[in-house]
Amino acid sequence: MPAQTIRIQTPDWVKDAVFYQIYPDRFARSARVPKPGNIEPWDKSPTDQGYKGGDLLGVVEHLDHLSELGVNAIYFTPIFQSASNHRYHTHDYEKVDPLLGGNAALRELVTEAHRRDIRVVLDGVFNHASRGFFRFNDILENGPHSAWLDWFTIEDWPLSPYDGSRPANYVSWVDNRALPKFNTENPQVREYIMGIAEYWLREFDIDGWRLDVPFEVKTEGFWEEFRRRVKAVKPDAYIVGEVWRAAPEWLQGDRFDAVMNYLFAAAVIAYTAGARVSPTLVEGRSYDPLPPVDAAGFGERIQALLDLYDWEVTQVQLNLLDSHDTARLLSLARGDKSTMRLATLFQMTYPGAPSVYYGDEIGLRGTVLYDEPHRDRDARWPFPWDGRAGWDLELLEYFKGAIALRHAHAALRRGQFIQLLAAGDVFAYARHDEQETLIVALNAAMEPREVSVPAGAYFPDGTSLRHVFGQGMARPVSDGHIAILLPPREGLVLSS
Repeated sequence: MPAQTIRIQTPDWVKDAVFYQIYPDRFARSARVPKPGNIEPWDKSPTDQGYKGGDLLGVVEHLDHLSELGVNAIYFTPIFQSASNHRYHTHDYEKVDPLLGGNAALRELVTEAHRRDIRVVLDGVFNHASRGFFRFNDILENGPHSAWLDWFTIEDWPLSPYDGSRPANYVSWVDNRALPKFNTENPQVREYIMGIAEYWLREFDIDGWRLDVPFEVKTEGFWEEFRRRVKAVKPDAYIVGEVWRAAPEWLQGDRFDAVMNYLFAAAVIAYTAGARVSPTLVEGRSYDPLPPVDAAGFGERIQALLDLYDWEVTQVQLNLLDSHDTARLLSLARGDKSTMRLATLFQMTYPGAPSVYYGDEIGLRGTVLYDEPHRDRDARWPFPWDGRAGWDLELLEYFKGAIALRHAHAALRRGQFIQLLAAGDVFAYARHDEQETLIVALNAAMEPREVSVPAGAYFPDGTSLRHVFGQGMARPVSDGHIAILLPPREGLVLSS
């Protein structure tokens, strides 16, 4: 018998979501969470291992900023107890890190976020644990006598968890001895991870999981079971995997709802930033914002991306422009804010769930030395809350306007995406549903451009379209075309 086709179903709320990614140690610090003595000053350059002391109650105290921005979903990088400021080295999957305020702080955060109709998605690091994870620590203490040997893959004795001059003698993620890899062939390990995923959904009402390096888990059926278990607890929970490349095999309806859409990010950056991209800041990353592309090349990459996945999946892809694992877009583009505007306008008018990395909306960046290889420090700079010093208020208003535009027009969230023009540096497209058609035109050139955009399929001759966002001018439809004049490095959105 032929294999049964799985009907792809994704959470409906994600199609209308605008995400905001938060790195908890660097977003906001609350006086309600006691801190130990050796916390770095908030306004000083971050270090690789130091703590700034951001916490979840700090997020609660700034939820109004997110609501005013237009955000209705948050993705947090890891929050569980860990001996690292990024918390990808998990010590205890059942406890929110005390520096973040503990479990009570998460409960308050979810309650307050939901009261504002903001969803909360957590980061699940389920491929590997840490040297401080109890069961691995027991192995370090008791060696071959430990009861937990088969939770990991021990290759030889003695183990060397810290001395890099000797073999670690256990399997770890990318040979990083700080991150011992779970043995997911062990049914007890699988059940433990599934139980953790269910626990935070059931007991704290979180809205989904972002999954760290899921492709490293090779156990057959693991992620299929994960999906079944998660959806049984919360049917509209969002499951999004960290997969940087094309991932159709992960998005067939039996594993993830979406992936972090780095293919999207790379294409948008290559077009909107072009030759401004700092090669040093993208070196060694698993996405391709270089070489630059013109409008035609951009159109090809976007069409290939649209063809790659089922439409149900495309509508919930996590469409990011930067993250904690990349340099900030503003740094990649060597401080060029027109890149931020063009990229954000495309992001907010493209199908999928846009994701804003914390601080991008105010022009936050960690370095002005755009060719220095400090991606992580650059991406993890503390948010400057004190008196809005250093905020780019014009950029903030642009973000608010672009997000409000998306919320105001269902066609931008759920309508068809139709390419209309790719000429030189100008790219134009329509978003169309039964109620409305919007025309979006972007000019990535340093000079003004006047183009004739075919629109006769949507508007009869003589129609005057209204300007709903951005900069530029448009003449009434004539001979099935709209003549649009675009200033340098600007975008325009038109509606009937």
